[in-house]
Amino acid sequence: MVDVSQIKEHAEVIGADGVHVGTVDHVDGDRIKLTKNDSPSTEDGQGQKHHYLPIGLIAEIEGDTVRLSATGQNAVDMFEEAE
Repeated sequence: MVDVSQIKEHAEVIGADGVHVGTVDHVDGDRIKLTKNDSPSTEDGQGQKHHYLPIGLIAEIEGDTVRLSATGQNAVDMFEEAE
């Protein structure tokens, strides 16, 4: 288990394959909230949205980098959108 208190705002989140997944906005309960900057505009024209990833996907935290146990694409597939 990782120490989530080590997760820094604006840390880069990368998949197990080294692919950029997002940038940390902050930790929200048992999820990481990612900034809108990495989010593409949605099909319904609503623009960028915050996405969340479960804390359980974190493999390790190295300074300003949060490395996930899932590949970048698998992590993106698990995004939860802000309501």
